[in-house]
Amino acid sequence: MADQMVTVVMERQKNIALIAHDNKKHELIEWCRKNKEILEHHFLCGTGTTAKMVAEHTGLPVRGFNSGPLGGDQQIGARIVEGRVDVVIFFSDPLTAQPHDPDVKALLRIAQVYDIPIANNRATADYIMASPFMSGTYTHELPDFVAAVKQRAETL
Repeated sequence: MADQMVTVVMERQKNIALIAHDNKKHELIEWCRKNKEILEHHFLCGTGTTAKMVAEHTGLPVRGFNSGPLGGDQQIGARIVEGRVDVVIFFSDPLTAQPHDPDVKALLRIAQVYDIPIANNRATADYIMASPFMSGTYTHELPDFVAAVKQRAETL
């Protein structure tokens, strides 16, 4: 699989997923306010309550999915697999146990598999927003998962 690669291009206008655990929602809202001039040039989506709160408090249009514990993390993960999420901003709470922790881990894993930038805190989110790639295209190589599945099916 490692020798078969495909080129993936993130367009200038990114698809950005916004997620925050309950104790971090207000921090994410403040961060979105601070970065509104950048974010308004991209497509935004997010998990249930987070998407609703960001939209209400910033005026940014945010497409909402289910709440994280009700499958929203999985919905965003599916969009990553489909090539419909380019960046994940996820203000997670490392000090509070989360009942849907397996879903969060699955989301983080799929973002890694598909080489998606993911920020788990304000500092990393600031770095991503300051990147010149936010206002331009970004090209990277991914393993050709379709070819790998085909090859695996032929050898089993």
